[in-house]
Amino acid sequence: MKLTRFANLLVLGMVLTLAAAGCRKRPGYVTNIPPGQTEIPDVPAGPPLAGADTTSPGTNDMANVSGHPEVDPSLRQNWPRDAKFFAAETAHFDFDSSVVKAADKPKLAKVAAHLKSNPTHAVEVDGHCDERGTEEYNRSLGERRALALREELISLGIDPARIDTVSYGKDRPADPGHDESAWKKNRRGEFLLETPPGTTP
Repeated sequence: MKLTRFANLLVLGMVLTLAAAGCRKRPGYVTNIPPGQTEIPDVPAGPPLAGADTTSPGTNDMANVSGHPEVDPSLRQNWPRDAKFFAAETAHFDFDSSVVKAADKPKLAKVAAHLKSNPTHAVEVDGHCDERGTEEYNRSLGERRALALREELISLGIDPARIDTVSYGKDRPADPGHDESAWKKNRRGEFLLETPPGTTP
Protein backbone atom coordinates (compact mmCIF):
# COMPACT_ATOMS: atom_id res chain seq x y z
CA MET A 1 0.00 0.00 0.00
CA LYS A 2 2.78 2.36 0.96
CA LEU A 3 4.60 1.45 -2.24
CA THR A 4 1.54 2.26 -4.36
CA ARG A 5 1.09 5.65 -2.65
CA PHE A 6 4.80 6.45 -3.14
CA ALA A 7 4.56 5.50 -6.83
CA ASN A 8 1.50 7.73 -7.26
CA LEU A 9 3.32 10.67 -5.62
CA LEU A 10 6.35 10.05 -7.82
CA VAL A 11 4.24 10.05 -10.99
CA LEU A 12 2.40 13.18 -9.86
CA GLY A 13 5.71 14.92 -9.17
CA MET A 14 7.02 14.03 -12.64
CA VAL A 15 3.84 15.31 -14.31
CA LEU A 16 4.04 18.62 -12.43
CA THR A 17 7.75 18.98 -13.29
CA LEU A 18 7.10 18.40 -17.01
CA ALA A 19 4.18 20.84 -16.96
CA ALA A 20 6.30 23.51 -15.32
CA ALA A 21 9.11 22.97 -17.82
CA GLY A 22 6.63 23.26 -20.67
CA CYS A 23 5.32 26.55 -19.28
CA ARG A 24 8.81 27.98 -19.06
CA LYS A 25 9.52 27.19 -22.70
CA ARG A 26 6.46 29.02 -23.97
CA PRO A 27 7.47 32.56 -25.03
CA GLY A 28 5.63 35.34 -23.27
CA TYR A 29 5.72 37.79 -26.18
CA VAL A 30 3.58 35.92 -28.74
CA THR A 31 0.65 37.92 -30.08
CA ASN A 32 -2.28 35.93 -31.40
CA ILE A 33 -3.50 37.03 -34.84
CA PRO A 34 -7.25 37.51 -34.98
CA PRO A 35 -9.19 35.00 -37.13
CA GLY A 36 -9.24 35.95 -40.82
CA GLN A 37 -6.19 38.24 -40.54
CA THR A 38 -3.03 36.93 -42.18
CA GLU A 39 -0.58 39.65 -41.14
CA ILE A 40 -0.15 42.49 -38.69
CA PRO A 41 0.50 45.93 -40.25
CA ASP A 42 3.70 47.79 -39.37
CA VAL A 43 3.46 50.24 -36.53
CA PRO A 44 4.35 53.78 -37.70
CA ALA A 45 7.30 55.52 -36.07
CA GLY A 46 6.28 57.52 -33.04
CA PRO A 47 7.60 60.79 -31.62
CA PRO A 48 10.98 60.89 -29.84
CA LEU A 49 11.03 59.38 -26.38
CA ALA A 50 10.24 61.83 -23.63
CA GLY A 51 13.42 63.13 -22.08
CA ALA A 52 15.61 62.06 -25.03
CA ASP A 53 18.65 64.27 -25.43
CA THR A 54 18.52 65.69 -28.95
CA THR A 55 21.06 68.45 -28.37
CA SER A 56 24.07 66.54 -27.04
CA PRO A 57 27.25 67.84 -28.73
CA GLY A 58 28.86 65.46 -31.17
CA THR A 59 25.73 63.37 -31.66
CA ASN A 60 22.83 65.36 -33.05
CA ASP A 61 24.42 68.67 -33.97
CA MET A 62 24.12 67.74 -37.66
CA ALA A 63 20.37 68.28 -37.65
CA ASN A 64 20.82 71.21 -40.05
CA VAL A 65 22.32 68.97 -42.75
CA SER A 66 19.74 68.13 -45.40
CA GLY A 67 21.49 65.00 -46.63
CA HIS A 68 22.63 65.88 -50.17
CA PRO A 69 24.21 62.75 -51.68
CA GLU A 70 27.97 62.62 -51.51
CA VAL A 71 30.13 62.72 -54.61
CA ASP A 72 31.85 59.67 -56.07
CA PRO A 73 35.37 59.92 -54.53
CA SER A 74 36.98 58.70 -57.77
CA LEU A 75 35.45 61.53 -59.82
CA ARG A 76 38.30 63.99 -59.20
CA GLN A 77 40.93 61.80 -57.60
CA ASN A 78 43.53 62.80 -60.19
CA TRP A 79 42.83 66.54 -59.97
CA PRO A 80 45.60 68.68 -58.39
CA ARG A 81 44.75 69.98 -54.92
CA ASP A 82 46.05 73.28 -53.59
CA ALA A 83 45.98 73.41 -49.78
CA LYS A 84 47.39 76.95 -49.60
CA PHE A 85 44.81 78.68 -51.82
CA PHE A 86 42.05 78.66 -49.15
CA ALA A 87 44.35 78.41 -46.09
CA ALA A 88 43.06 81.68 -44.66
CA GLU A 89 39.50 80.33 -44.83
CA THR A 90 40.11 77.39 -42.46
CA ALA A 91 37.10 76.98 -40.16
CA HIS A 92 37.38 75.92 -36.51
CA PHE A 93 34.99 74.04 -34.27
CA ASP A 94 34.16 73.84 -30.59
CA PHE A 95 35.05 70.71 -28.65
CA ASP A 96 33.02 67.67 -29.75
CA SER A 97 30.93 69.78 -32.15
CA SER A 98 30.31 69.97 -35.88
CA VAL A 99 28.27 73.18 -35.77
CA VAL A 100 29.64 75.83 -38.14
CA LYS A 101 30.37 78.98 -36.15
CA ALA A 102 28.87 82.29 -37.21
CA ALA A 103 32.36 83.81 -37.17
CA ASP A 104 33.48 81.35 -39.86
CA LYS A 105 30.61 81.94 -42.27
CA PRO A 106 32.33 84.89 -44.03
CA LYS A 107 35.21 82.49 -44.77
CA LEU A 108 32.83 80.07 -46.44
CA ALA A 109 31.33 82.95 -48.39
CA LYS A 110 34.80 83.63 -49.85
CA VAL A 111 35.21 79.98 -50.85
CA ALA A 112 31.76 80.03 -52.46
CA ALA A 113 32.51 83.29 -54.28
CA HIS A 114 35.63 81.82 -55.86
CA LEU A 115 33.79 78.69 -56.96
CA LYS A 116 31.01 80.78 -58.49
CA SER A 117 33.56 82.83 -60.43
CA ASN A 118 35.42 79.70 -61.58
CA PRO A 119 32.85 77.12 -62.68
CA THR A 120 35.48 74.53 -63.64
CA HIS A 121 36.98 74.51 -60.14
CA ALA A 122 35.87 72.29 -57.25
CA VAL A 123 36.79 72.01 -53.59
CA GLU A 124 37.74 69.28 -51.16
CA VAL A 125 36.61 69.84 -47.58
CA ASP A 126 38.73 68.06 -44.97
CA GLY A 127 37.45 67.45 -41.44
CA HIS A 128 39.95 67.27 -38.57
CA CYS A 129 39.82 66.70 -34.81
CA ASP A 130 42.06 67.10 -31.80
CA GLU A 131 43.81 64.08 -30.28
CA ARG A 132 41.22 63.31 -27.59
CA GLY A 133 38.82 60.43 -28.17
CA THR A 134 39.16 57.16 -30.04
CA GLU A 135 40.33 56.98 -33.64
CA GLU A 136 36.93 55.68 -34.76
CA TYR A 137 35.00 58.43 -32.97
CA ASN A 138 37.24 61.19 -34.29
CA ARG A 139 36.98 59.83 -37.83
CA SER A 140 33.20 60.09 -37.52
CA LEU A 141 33.37 63.57 -35.98
CA GLY A 142 35.73 64.74 -38.73
CA GLU A 143 33.24 63.50 -41.30
CA ARG A 144 30.39 65.39 -39.64
CA ARG A 145 32.48 68.56 -39.65
CA ALA A 146 33.34 68.21 -43.34
CA LEU A 147 29.70 67.54 -44.20
CA ALA A 148 28.52 70.54 -42.17
CA LEU A 149 30.88 72.81 -44.11
CA ARG A 150 29.79 71.22 -47.37
CA GLU A 151 26.17 71.90 -46.49
CA GLU A 152 27.00 75.53 -45.77
CA LEU A 153 28.60 75.89 -49.21
CA ILE A 154 25.53 74.28 -50.80
CA SER A 155 23.31 76.80 -49.01
CA LEU A 156 25.45 79.54 -50.59
CA GLY A 157 24.60 78.24 -54.06
CA ILE A 158 27.42 75.79 -54.80
CA ASP A 159 26.49 72.63 -56.69
CA PRO A 160 26.91 69.62 -54.33
CA ALA A 161 28.65 67.75 -57.16
CA ARG A 162 31.56 70.21 -56.91
CA ILE A 163 32.29 69.53 -53.24
CA ASP A 164 34.27 66.51 -52.05
CA THR A 165 34.66 65.63 -48.37
CA VAL A 166 37.36 63.74 -46.50
CA SER A 167 37.74 62.98 -42.78
CA TYR A 168 41.21 62.63 -41.30
CA GLY A 169 40.03 62.41 -37.70
CA LYS A 170 43.01 63.14 -35.46
CA ASP A 171 45.63 61.85 -37.92
CA ARG A 172 46.82 65.23 -39.27
CA PRO A 173 47.12 67.75 -36.45
CA ALA A 174 47.93 71.33 -37.40
CA ASP A 175 49.73 71.68 -34.04
CA PRO A 176 51.45 68.64 -32.43
CA GLY A 177 51.00 70.03 -28.91
CA HIS A 178 48.97 68.39 -26.16
CA ASP A 179 47.14 71.33 -24.63
CA GLU A 180 44.05 73.41 -25.29
CA SER A 181 45.99 75.86 -27.45
CA ALA A 182 46.95 73.06 -29.85
CA TRP A 183 43.58 71.29 -29.67
CA LYS A 184 41.80 74.52 -30.63
CA LYS A 185 43.85 74.70 -33.84
CA ASN A 186 43.30 71.03 -34.63
CA ARG A 187 39.49 71.11 -34.43
CA ARG A 188 39.11 72.42 -37.95
CA GLY A 189 37.83 72.12 -41.48
CA GLU A 190 40.16 72.90 -44.36
CA PHE A 191 39.34 73.74 -47.98
CA LEU A 192 41.56 72.44 -50.79
CA LEU A 193 41.11 73.96 -54.22
CA GLU A 194 40.66 71.33 -56.95
CA THR A 195 41.45 72.30 -60.54
CA PRO A 196 41.20 70.24 -63.72
CA PRO A 197 44.52 68.69 -64.76
CA GLY A 198 46.55 71.07 -66.96
CA THR A 199 44.95 74.26 -65.63
CA THR A 200 46.05 76.81 -63.03
CA PRO A 201 43.99 78.54 -60.33
